Amino acid sequence: MKGNKKVLFLAQGAAVAAMYAVITLLISFFGLANGAIQIRISEALTVLPAFMPAAVPGLFIGCLLSNLISGCVIWDIIFGSLATLLGACFTYLIGKYAKGRLIYLACVPPVISNTLILPFILSYAYGSPESLIYLFATIFAGEAISCGVFGSILVYYIKKHKNRILPNQ
Repeated sequence: MKGNKKVLFLAQGAAVAAMYAVITLLISFFGLANGAIQIRISEALTVLPAFMPAAVPGLFIGCLLSNLISGCVIWDIIFGSLATLLGACFTYLIGKYAKGRLIYLACVPPVISNTLILPFILSYAYGSPESLIYLFATIFAGEAISCGVFGSILVYYIKKHKNRILPNQ
């Protein structure tokens, strides 16, 4: 039975990584996946670690892949992916300890980690330190929309249908 749990963990993580990468690449056609103003709809998936631990590495790998494929600079590939990993780890902890309506706090860690890390990365990587305040505002706004709005909708849906969506959790 233990082998089945490892296979399930790997399959779930791979599915999350694939969903994140595909959604990011699709939204990039609209110019919203990268840059100073970004609304990565795939960031809504960052609430998943609250419900399944396999989403933590899945989100990291999905973000890493989408950053690589979409041509981000090396600093964004590395530290942007690590910002997603950091948010996912804290989201997992919220899921582990939060009960009831507090589960909606799962939307907060990705917003915080990306808002505090990405502006510095983008400002440094693109050589525009004067844009730091602007980047804080735009990254926060994009994360608030992606994680706060779309992530909350996802939390609501998962809570309502958890036994059908995640029967082995």
